[in-house]
Amino acid sequence: MNARVHGIVVWCCTGLFLLPIVWMFGTAFKSPNEILNAGASLLPTTLSFDSWLAVWQGSLFTLISNTVLVSLSATVVSVVVAFFAAYGLVRYRFPAKLDYLFLLLVLIIKMMPPIVVAIPLYSLMNQLSLLNSKAGLILAYQVYTLPFCIWMLLGFIRDIPLEIEEAGAMDGAHLFRRLLHIVFPLCAPGLVATSIFAMILGWNEFLFSLLFIHSPDKLTIPLFISNFMTEDGTAWGELMVIGIISSIPMLVLASYMQRYLLRGFSMGLK
Repeated sequence: MNARVHGIVVWCCTGLFLLPIVWMFGTAFKSPNEILNAGASLLPTTLSFDSWLAVWQGSLFTLISNTVLVSLSATVVSVVVAFFAAYGLVRYRFPAKLDYLFLLLVLIIKMMPPIVVAIPLYSLMNQLSLLNSKAGLILAYQVYTLPFCIWMLLGFIRDIPLEIEEAGAMDGAHLFRRLLHIVFPLCAPGLVATSIFAMILGWNEFLFSLLFIHSPDKLTIPLFISNFMTEDGTAWGELMVIGIISSIPMLVLASYMQRYLLRGFSMGLK
C-alpha cells in the first residue's frame, strides 16, 4: 500500500512539473486566433505551423551560433581560470589571510546584481573598443561565471588528497605535470559539472547582451526572445517556439553529460 501511494505521489508530481512543458508545446502548434480565443487549453484543436514559420524566417541559425560561441567561450575561459585560482587557494597559504579576503571579494561580486557593475563595465568596454563585439561579451560574462566556477571547484579540489601530489613530486613531477596528470583527471567530473552550469548561465544571459550588443548579426537567443514581447502585445506562439528551440541544446548537453554530472556531485576520493 505504501509503495502504491508512493508511486501515485511520484506520478502526480511528475505530471505537475510536465504541465508547463505540455502547455508550451501545445501553444507552439496553435494558430494565432486559437491562442487568443481558446483560453488556457493545453492542446491545439488543429495543428498550425504559422509560429514555427515566423521564427524560422528569421536568422535563427546565426542566433544559435552566436549564443553557442559566446557561452562556450565564456565557459572555457571561466573554468580554466577558476581551476588555477581554486588550486592556488586550496594548496597554498597566503600571508595575512589574503586567500580568505579574495574568496570574500569573489563572493561579494557573485552576490551583486549584474546591473550594479553594468555602467562601469560599459565604460571599460567602450575604452577598450570591445562594445558590440563577441569578445567583449565573453569578457563581460566573466563577472558572474568566474566567481561561480571558483566556488564550485574549491570543493572538488579539496577532495583530492595532498598525498597523491606529494608522491608525484617525489617521483620528479613538476607542478604543471602534477596538475595535468594528477589533479586534472581526478577533478574531471567536477570540471564537467561546473562547465555545464557555467554554460547554462552564459546561454541564458540577457542583461549584458542587451547593453553591449547592437548589431542584429551579433544578437543572442535571449535578446531575440525579447523581440516577441512588445508594447503591442506578446506573440505567444513564436515565444513558445523559440523557447522550445533554445531549450533543446542545453537539454541535450545535460543528458549527454548526466553521468559526469552525477559523478561530479558525488565525488569523494579516499
